[in-house]
Amino acid sequence: MDDVVSRASALRVSAQEAASCERCALAEGRTQVVFGSGDPDADLFLVGEAPGFHEDRSGAPLVGQAGELLDRLLASIGLARADVYLANVLKCRPLRSRDPLPQEIASCAPHLLRQIELVRPRVVASLGNVATKLLSGRELGITRVHGRARELVCGGERLVLYPLYHPAAALYTPAMLRELEQDFARIPTLLGAEAPDAAAAPPRAPAAAEPVEAELVQLGLF
Repeated sequence: MDDVVSRASALRVSAQEAASCERCALAEGRTQVVFGSGDPDADLFLVGEAPGFHEDRSGAPLVGQAGELLDRLLASIGLARADVYLANVLKCRPLRSRDPLPQEIASCAPHLLRQIELVRPRVVASLGNVATKLLSGRELGITRVHGRARELVCGGERLVLYPLYHPAAALYTPAMLRELEQDFARIPTLLGAEAPDAAAAPPRAPAAAEPVEAELVQLGLF
């Protein structure tokens, strides 16, 4: 318990440091820093791309329509927002919600890696291309790697990296949504828990051409 309290305290300090961050030009146009929210001792850590309009205004990550879909996906595996930790790669909203620039990702990555180090989740679910490429250290797109778990090390801890489609991308694409739902249904297995309806969520077989599950990714603070 003391360790949990200590890590939660360190996470608050990290949030205070991020609130005054000016490592890139995004600091000039933000309403506020969107650091992260949820259980500081969560087993599941979900990483999105960057704050959008609603996140910038509310200060909370992954809200709006995409957030509502995420809430439904979490409920389907017996979880709620209070049970997980949510954050984005970028802590400030890019103007007009454009794609993050490489320099912005590099500037903000230490904040995210520190969050993962302090929360110590069992599974880090990277939502979409930006989070997946950063945390995997590879340029493979999410279409190719979604639903395929691999091992990574962050802050000396061995974790599972689990790439998923971003809920925002699946909102208006039924086929992508079905795949996201199927991939999400595997999360309880990765967490070591029993799925609410195991019969409805058969394990996803890895593609023989690319056995990424055996690959170890080493992450460190920049």
